Amino acid sequence: MQKLRTHLAVLAGLLVASSAISISQTTAPRDYRTDPRLFKIKRFFRELDSPAYFLAEDFLLAADRNGLDWRLLPSLSILESGGGKYYRNNNIFGWGSGRQKFPTVSAGIHHVACRLAESRLYKGKILRDMLSIYNPHHGYPGRVRELMDQLAPGRGEPGERP
Repeated sequence: MQKLRTHLAVLAGLLVASSAISISQTTAPRDYRTDPRLFKIKRFFRELDSPAYFLAEDFLLAADRNGLDWRLLPSLSILESGGGKYYRNNNIFGWGSGRQKFPTVSAGIHHVACRLAESRLYKGKILRDMLSIYNPHHGYPGRVRELMDQLAPGRGEPGERP
């Protein structure tokens, strides 16, 4: 009887864990090698002498998985750490006032993207409002927007979604 309960508990745990994995995480990863956005991000980072150049695909994957504008994360990384020039704790976004630790820089990219998309602080907000929460400095949203436009000209309408 005890063995049966143990097996049922393990089975229940597996079912719960598998249902917690999102569909985007279970589908085959997209091949970004020919995606024009990848080349734009790499050029953007190269022009700014940023070591994040090597993480361009992570930025795209994190943005696509979380429904974010693909230009947002690279632009935030430039403002917060020079695109990976100055950071600690594998945190190139200054997340948690720079105190948040991540196991890898890539893990930090995906974590921040997920929080921007899913946290009640950010979810459903237009870009300007999201950025004002991310960093309350008066000029911050405009600086991010300029970098996003430098990366690739965008819409820039008042109700724009990130």
